[in-house]
Amino acid sequence: MISCKQSSKKILPIYNPSGFNPELVDKSLQKSTKNHTVSDFKLINQNGDTITQEHYKNKIYVADFFFTRCGTICPIMTNNMAKIQKEFINDNDIILLSLSVTPEIDSVPILREYANNKGVIDSKWNITTGNKKHIYELARKSYFAVVEQGDGGLQDFIHTPNFILIDKEKQIRGIYDGTNDIEILRIIEDINTLKNL
Repeated sequence: MISCKQSSKKILPIYNPSGFNPELVDKSLQKSTKNHTVSDFKLINQNGDTITQEHYKNKIYVADFFFTRCGTICPIMTNNMAKIQKEFINDNDIILLSLSVTPEIDSVPILREYANNKGVIDSKWNITTGNKKHIYELARKSYFAVVEQGDGGLQDFIHTPNFILIDKEKQIRGIYDGTNDIEILRIIEDINTLKNL
């Protein structure tokens, strides 16, 4: 008797600029077809510590962009990040990164209070602030999180529900709607797929 059962392993794509909706990609990168990785970054977390790519080395992580005064999508996104935190609470290979899009307002004490109120576990999740131009450039040129073009200046503002899944090689492996419960289940499944590679 021959079995027709085959183990079908899910394969996650590796996202490069050319594979995205062009509106999400900075014009300077739109034709790039391979080897895209998240750029180095320097941010300040809820404890006033400097956070760099080194903290995320050999980790799978989820990144999002938020601000503490947001009353619309951000509370939902933060609650969903907390679900991911809970799901992987004992897995040291999985961590989270939230970047404030209003860094001039979201000072370290405000981030600390926000983290306390949202159940953030410091070892699992960095809630960060930093230089606005740097954060906005990361959003547009590294994570491809926003449609609008901009310069990171005073009038520039980004607001996106996207969660971005990054693998241990600093590559984008998935984009998800951080306000959608089904998408949160999908990102958890995809994290487990990456873990088992």
